[in-house]
Amino acid sequence: MVSFFIAALVGVGVGVLSGLLGIGGGTVMVPLFRLAFGMEPIAATATSLFTIVPTSISGMWKHAKNKTSLPRVGIVCGLTGACLSPVGVWAANVSPGWAIMGAAAVVVMYSSFTMLKKALAAPKGGAAKGSRKACEKKSTASDTAAVGAAGATGDAAAASLAATAPVAAGGSSAAGAQAAPLEAPAIKLTPKYVAKVALIGVVAGFMSGYVGVGGGFIMVPLFVSMLGIPMRLASGTSLTAVCILAIPGVIEQAVLGNIDYMVGVAMMVGSIPGAIVGANLVKRVPERALRFAFALFLLLMAVFLVVNEASVI
Repeated sequence: MVSFFIAALVGVGVGVLSGLLGIGGGTVMVPLFRLAFGMEPIAATATSLFTIVPTSISGMWKHAKNKTSLPRVGIVCGLTGACLSPVGVWAANVSPGWAIMGAAAVVVMYSSFTMLKKALAAPKGGAAKGSRKACEKKSTASDTAAVGAAGATGDAAAASLAATAPVAAGGSSAAGAQAAPLEAPAIKLTPKYVAKVALIGVVAGFMSGYVGVGGGFIMVPLFVSMLGIPMRLASGTSLTAVCILAIPGVIEQAVLGNIDYMVGVAMMVGSIPGAIVGANLVKRVPERALRFAFALFLLLMAVFLVVNEASVI
């Protein structure tokens, strides 16, 4: 049994990385719960999903306050996702543990590759502040292209880490909130547009319930490529959706008794201040080297997940 204090310390570490690098906490917590805390696969995903909701609400509020989200799109996406997240939870509960962790390994590996891509795009040397400015300039150019075409998907994938649920709400959302508010594009919720939003929500909701992550790694790239939403608005819009779509999944996991509340609360207690510390370290830490190191760490965790489950089968 992991003590509250140890879980809170781990939460601080996850929060620091989230605030510093804009990674999604669920991407880290699911493999940590399984490999380090020894949780069963379904408990690992359930506890991660439980942790997502309050921290995502915090991030959503910041984005709404600074007008860096599209609330109507987020609400529609969240409501459709909320219909499928319980289905994802059900599928996880009837799936073998190796299948759940295999899906989680794919998500972690994807996050590793997008982290590596962002590290390669960052300038050599210098602190994170400089590299983030460079990324913001590149992001602005991608935003313009995204409105007219779907060619910005690659850059959107790199940015999707900033929205993958839980702890990222305390870190990446803070980064987005500090940026100058963008004028929201005119969005008309035509039947065709709503259908696209709903499709994104359905996929994100199912994956959220099944793997225990927020779903931002799916939503942000698709918001940019399919809906033409600027990247810096896509992150906040994704958090709005996560706040809604994760709740039914959490309720179902709670009813099924799969959540480790002590660990979940401890992670929340540690991760929120950790994310604030991470955001404050942005100006001091060489981001490029840190991203390379963390990309390797995520890749190793994905491999260990696969190996661990292979040994259990």
